[in-house]
Amino acid sequence: MPNRQDYDVQSQSEQSVFRFNRVAKVPLGIDDDDSYLDMSDEAAHLKPRQQHWANKMQFVLACIGYSVGLGNVWRFPYMCYKSGGGVFLVPYCIILFICSIPLLFMELSVGQYTGRGPIGALGQLCPLFKGAGLASVVVSFLMSTYYSVIIGYSIYYFFTSFKTEMPWIDCNNRWNTPDCWVPQRRENNSTAPDTSRTPSEEFFENKVLQISGGLEYPGMMRWELFACLICAWLMVYFATWKSIKSSAKVRYFTATFPFVLIIILMGRAVTLDGAAEGLRFFFRPKWSELKNANVWINAASQNFNSLGITFGSMISFASYNKYNNNILRDTVAVSAVNMITSLLVGIFAFSTLGNLALEQNTNVRDVIGDGPGMIFVVYPQAMAKMPYAQLWAVMFFFMLLCLGLNSQFAIVEVVVTSIQDGFPRWIKRHLGYHEIVVLFVCVISCLFGMPNIIQGGIYYFQLMDHYAASVTIMFLAFCQMIAIAWFYGTGRLSKNVKQMTGKAPSLYLKSCWLVLGPCLLFAIWVLSLINYHEPTYHNGRYTYPDWAYGIGWMFASFSLICIPGYALINFLRASGDTFWERIRNTLRPNIYECKICGEHHCEHDFPEQEQFMLAQELATVYKPTTSHLLHLGQKPGYNAMHASAGPAEPSYHQTKHHPDAGDQ
Repeated sequence: MPNRQDYDVQSQSEQSVFRFNRVAKVPLGIDDDDSYLDMSDEAAHLKPRQQHWANKMQFVLACIGYSVGLGNVWRFPYMCYKSGGGVFLVPYCIILFICSIPLLFMELSVGQYTGRGPIGALGQLCPLFKGAGLASVVVSFLMSTYYSVIIGYSIYYFFTSFKTEMPWIDCNNRWNTPDCWVPQRRENNSTAPDTSRTPSEEFFENKVLQISGGLEYPGMMRWELFACLICAWLMVYFATWKSIKSSAKVRYFTATFPFVLIIILMGRAVTLDGAAEGLRFFFRPKWSELKNANVWINAASQNFNSLGITFGSMISFASYNKYNNNILRDTVAVSAVNMITSLLVGIFAFSTLGNLALEQNTNVRDVIGDGPGMIFVVYPQAMAKMPYAQLWAVMFFFMLLCLGLNSQFAIVEVVVTSIQDGFPRWIKRHLGYHEIVVLFVCVISCLFGMPNIIQGGIYYFQLMDHYAASVTIMFLAFCQMIAIAWFYGTGRLSKNVKQMTGKAPSLYLKSCWLVLGPCLLFAIWVLSLINYHEPTYHNGRYTYPDWAYGIGWMFASFSLICIPGYALINFLRASGDTFWERIRNTLRPNIYECKICGEHHCEHDFPEQEQFMLAQELATVYKPTTSHLLHLGQKPGYNAMHASAGPAEPSYHQTKHHPDAGDQ
């Protein structure tokens, strides 16, 4: 049996632990694995998360991987082509420097400071606009349902590339029509028909999609694409089921490999016959098209899609950063990579389009359809012109698969992070594990993506992409800027940035947050209402029925309704006797502050440092004897279970007074 002195030492140790817990407001008996010092219901969801990137490179690669993902390689040439080519670059650059880059810096700052996803971050800074964070998550969820379809297409093309003869290089297949045309037929004194089509276009529409006559003719399920879609979601799940621990490792390859291949393919594309005509279409604006509202809408949505802003991706990524991470450097790096990649991909795509236009004896504007499958028409044709075409095709579609996974990692991470931030206790009680939450999100997204792989699915795909990710995104960006810059305040945000990095934001960023950005977004939004054109498919050859536009606006309303809906809920729940008192309370920030030092981020936020502090606190009273612990099979040092042993209330002279500790 241990002697009396050992019991005295243990009692003093328990009292010291109790004193520390009393100051820090930690409930007695809390386990070591709980990293929250303040576990009250009000503060638990406000505290910055404990999980961080293993190193700086993982965060940069996550942002760059999203930027160089489908947002650029798939979406940029598709949006640029359907918007008229070079004229698209004018609003794209204006919006990039006035809205996108300042908004990227803002999102990285907010995510890093609050340590939360979009819902939690905006809910802390401006509770009245918490719905804007929820709306961005809804948009990300809708995008995840059809971005995975692009990954499924990539898997289909990847395995098809292993065939001895690639099926998109000639017109001798059973799915080809009399309109299919290749330049070799000129040797037989044949001329191209007025409605000539490339072999790659017919392969995509007639073989891969087996496309129907319109959205009103849904057709049958494409079971080959169904299998590819399941494979895509399996890869997404197993790459994200451990959160950033697993997806960050995958990005070391998926974010760097595409760069090398894009540069090589671009070098080959610019040497093709007719490439100059395609580049003229890409760089020479048709100024009369600037009055078209869809050009500005597409430019804004492409900016936000490629940088990942207003979708919650960058807020979620930054929430895993260390508190003192250099935000400005990350903003410049991601923006520069985004612009360079867009330029490279545009040169590659439009050089190939110029070559196709020359071969088909038509102009660049009409050579192919402007649908979302454009890359599966243009890029395979470019692969066929390369030496060792089969090898390049395999590498290219593997690259496209990597890019799709990069984008999907970010989107799924936003949805999962937001669910865990919004319903932490329910998740812990009913689902328990992070892997189960990821599985739940992947299964639901996969089911919602099924309509995209029926024979009429490509029409549904374009409808959802236009309304869910283009029309609504400007309004979300406007609300986010207003909530943070106007109601939370640029002064507060600048102070937060200076606390984290030691340097306040520049006048350029502040002016864009306060005036230039909101005004430009509002002007584009008004222009879109005045001069709006409904989307069509295949250069206007197919017009959607009226009920299809109703479905599209329904998709848009899923996210837009979150902003006024959540604002009304927060207003009704707010305290106050009058209308204006409730408004003031819902506009007041709800930022977590440590009970020990009053800071939002401090050493008490991290379990390793917490244990170190406890060790220092207990060192003087725990040194004398550890023989009874060794005898009982316990390790010397602090044991959190001591706190649950029922220590007696310490006497007054043993208790350290603290202003927050109350009367003792």
